[in-house]
Parts: sequence; C-alpha cells; structure tokens
Amino acid sequence: MGSRTARAPGGADGEWARHWRYTSLPGLDLLRARYVGHTFPAHAHDGYVFGAVTAGVEAVGMPDGVLLAGPGTVVMINPEVPHTARAGAAEGWSYATLYPSAGLVAEVAAEVTAIRGTAGFGEPMVDDPGGSRLIADVHRAAEEDDPLAADSVLRVVLARLLRRHGARLPGRAVASAGARTAARAPALLYERMAAPPTLEALAAELGTSPFALLRAFKEAYGTPPHRWLTDARVRRARRLLDEGLRPAEAAVAVGFTDQPHLNRHFTRIVGVPPGAYRRERAG
Repeated sequence: MGSRTARAPGGADGEWARHWRYTSLPGLDLLRARYVGHTFPAHAHDGYVFGAVTAGVEAVGMPDGVLLAGPGTVVMINPEVPHTARAGAAEGWSYATLYPSAGLVAEVAAEVTAIRGTAGFGEPMVDDPGGSRLIADVHRAAEEDDPLAADSVLRVVLARLLRRHGARLPGRAVASAGARTAARAPALLYERMAAPPTLEALAAELGTSPFALLRAFKEAYGTPPHRWLTDARVRRARRLLDEGLRPAEAAVAVGFTDQPHLNRHFTRIVGVPPGAYRRERAG
C-alpha cells in the first residue's frame, strides 16, 4: 500500500502528516508526521500511545511536567492521560507513532509478562533506540503492505516495552466527595454532547457549585469540563468518520456549529484534517 500524506496545518514549510489505519492490523492507528508550528492541545486517548522521534525534538506536556523527546527515545502514554505536544526545537520534530487499543496491549501483556490487572507505564519517556527503531519498522512494514511483518514487529515492540518498562496500573482512588462528583460529570457531558448544559446547570444537577466542580474536574481529568468536552467530541467524530459519515455530518452530530468548527479542533488534536483522515479510512 503506497503512502499518502496530507499537508499539516499551520502553514510551516515542510510540515506533513499521515494518520491512518492499516486494515490488516485491527486495533491499531498509525501517525507519521513532521511538525514545526503545529501544537497539540491537552487531549487524551482511549488506548495507548507509543511515539518514536526520528528527527528534531518534541516537547511533550505531561501532568508532571514537560519532557523533551529526541531521536532514540520512546514516549509511552497510558490511556486517558491528558498530554500536549509541540516543537521542542526550532526545526520542529518528525516522529512515528503507534496507537494500539487497550485490548491489544492487554493481550500481549497477558502472553509475555506476569503483570496482573491493567498494564501501563510509570515512566512516560525512556531512552530505547532499539524500541524506537522497531516502531519505525512497524510503519515501514504497514506502508509496504506486509501484514506478516507488521503484525510480528508490532507484537515484538509491545512485548519489549512491556517487559522492560511495564507495570500494573494502580486503580483511580476516589478520595473525596468532590472527586466522586467530578467522576459523574463525563457521562452527563457525553450524553448531551450535541447540546451541553452550562457549567452552572451541570453543577446544580450534580449537587455542587460551579467553582467546586471546576476544581474537582480539573484535578481528576487534568483539564476543565469544556476542554474535556471538545476532546470527547473529536473522539466521537473520529468514530463517525470511521463509519463513513462525511465531515459536515459528523460536525453536526457531535455538537460543533459547522464543518470549519470541527476542522479546527480535529486538526489540532488529531494532527490531520478530518477530510484527510476520512480519505485514509476510505482508502
């Protein structure tokens, strides 16, 4: 399968990106890109992120601070962990990233490790040139339409990272009434995605005050409710595009005012415009 790339937004010369799914490997998304001016806002993923910088420097914003990732490092982000990304040097950064589903990682962890419970990674960045090369090799095999090699190398790199750096993820502790209240908010926002309530109305429904909800929600999810909702809308739009909806239809379905509104947020969070994303799925 030949590689198709889309010009990345932001107008910087030399930016490009390809975000796609290799149909022979269900449960895996791939992103290969070069960014200079593009900035990813705070967002999270349903599954895991494994990124290998191949040139330049990426500045990855994690809950505990900013990490500078260069060639030879592997960035590992657990599901639902909010993070940002931007250039960490004037020349920007190029990288190959794998987005395997939680189910795929759990399958590999059960087969090759003694981890019980949900597997994860305590260190979000490690110096692992071999692992970095393997991530790039998965991309190469998928782009050459070699399913046996792509699947084999994917499982090898997941096993390597889990054996060397994996551990059981601790459960989320609900330590206060405020945290319990915040934990109820995402379901309400997701149900009313196309017509969300005001912060005051949401807080009243949850039996708290607006500022108390803001504080508790940000402590629990790393971002305020309105930004969480934007991220959730983009995630839902991705699933609708996967199902074949046009970007304009997906925009209305998830509560964006129009397609340009979807385009702006989708491109910032996913790294490519929704039209390019849908064309890759259709291809």
